[in-house]
Amino acid sequence: MDQPKNIDTNKTRKNSREFYNIFYLFYPFVDIFLRPQKRLLFQELNKLPKGNVLEIGIGNGRHIRHYGKHRVTGIDTSDKMVHYARRFESENVDIIEMDGQNLQFQDQSYDYIVLSYVISVVENPEKLLAESHRVLKKGGKLFILNHFTPNNALKYLDLLFQKISHIFCFQSFFDINDIRTIQLFRLLDNRPIGPLSYFKLLIYQK
Repeated sequence: MDQPKNIDTNKTRKNSREFYNIFYLFYPFVDIFLRPQKRLLFQELNKLPKGNVLEIGIGNGRHIRHYGKHRVTGIDTSDKMVHYARRFESENVDIIEMDGQNLQFQDQSYDYIVLSYVISVVENPEKLLAESHRVLKKGGKLFILNHFTPNNALKYLDLLFQKISHIFCFQSFFDINDIRTIQLFRLLDNRPIGPLSYFKLLIYQK
């Protein structure tokens, strides 16, 4: 879905950064809620050969230790999140303040890319996926962990909340197939998580 012409994307990006600069204070509580979903992500990623991982939207970085053997680059637009996440930097971990919609990396730099609860909070998911495709190596894998509006009673709650979800800088009614650039990748696995299949781990390959 293209960014509407009447939206100032620079202003939207600034608002999003400012929101998450405040939201980072509550992130430890969010981590507790998201822990079961992220556990599956790391289980699947750590089955793969050692490689270079790019996580777009690293948040506070407290989960970094679960990447195990992989070399990790984590980026975020929130300078507060980046400041906190840098506590977990190491020989195998770099944390950088950067916009995932404008990646400052060379083509085909990474073996794996992780989008954990980020694709529904950026202002232009089309560009996010296009940039992810560019920096992912041929045959590399893209992991998308997110809520996806299911075709059940929960879709009505998503529709209702959509009217105010922009205040929290995310889309509540969300369907990955509405993003055309997802077609650049081949779907390998679709793993529902939890009741009513509201959360999913999608694994794609370039």
